[in-house]
Amino acid sequence: MRKRPQISPTLLAVLFLAPSAIGLLVFRLGPIVWSFALSFYDWRIFDTPVWAGLDNYVHILNSPIAGRVFLNTLWFAMLYVPGSVGIALVLAVLLNNSLRSSAFFRGSFFLPYITSTVAVTLAWRWIFSTRFGLLNNLLKGLGWSDPPAWLADPAWALPSVAIVSIWKDCGFYMLLLLAGLQTVDPTFHEAAKIDGAGPLKRFWQITVPLISRSLFFVLILALVRSTQTFEITYALTGGGPNRASTTLAYYVYENAFVHFDMGYASALAYLLCIAVGLVTLVNFHFRRRWVHE
Repeated sequence: MRKRPQISPTLLAVLFLAPSAIGLLVFRLGPIVWSFALSFYDWRIFDTPVWAGLDNYVHILNSPIAGRVFLNTLWFAMLYVPGSVGIALVLAVLLNNSLRSSAFFRGSFFLPYITSTVAVTLAWRWIFSTRFGLLNNLLKGLGWSDPPAWLADPAWALPSVAIVSIWKDCGFYMLLLLAGLQTVDPTFHEAAKIDGAGPLKRFWQITVPLISRSLFFVLILALVRSTQTFEITYALTGGGPNRASTTLAYYVYENAFVHFDMGYASALAYLLCIAVGLVTLVNFHFRRRWVHE
């Protein structure tokens, strides 16, 4: 009887890993390298690429529109990161403290994160509607005679996008922080309570240090997410009015798939990547000062 040929464990592992490795190379690493190369070319998608060197980067640094977009992205991050992480932390603490029907509330708060972005923005467009919106009618009922035109006012368009983004994402961050809170030994709180520490003191001196690793992880996620906002901006305001809500991710899309300027869009994407990387490195540098191992 002929023996069945034996396959070495190494070859077997390579065969199993090959589909994922090929997918990673073709659909991830390949486009990353290709877009970096494109950032040094002047390439309208229907024309022949022309070598431009650093012209795309110089143009970005000298462009008033790009400068405004960078400021919009910074302003959005300043609204989104503290808002989403702060609300998520409050919700996680409330759910962790034996709140009744906590399973129902966990599902309710997480539901917006998995809901279609288009459905979410359509609902919020109605809420923010100037004349017939739920929010403005509520504000008029409370005595505000002239509430803002949320999506049409340049001063309120970007905060409106931030409000929707916070509402949609904070449930996800809440679950991550809740997982960290459930690892905290309750005896620490019991001992502090016996020593006379109040709820706020126990929260800041016991809870926050013990979940600082989870908090740091959520902070990095929220920071990266704040630079990637596109779907809500696209569906809610379209970057307007007058570019008041245009952030870098939307500006990259606009240059790449509206103006078909792939070289300029690639340079914008890499400047965004560099900025996020630098901020992340700064966070990791200061991590040891407040994150307790």
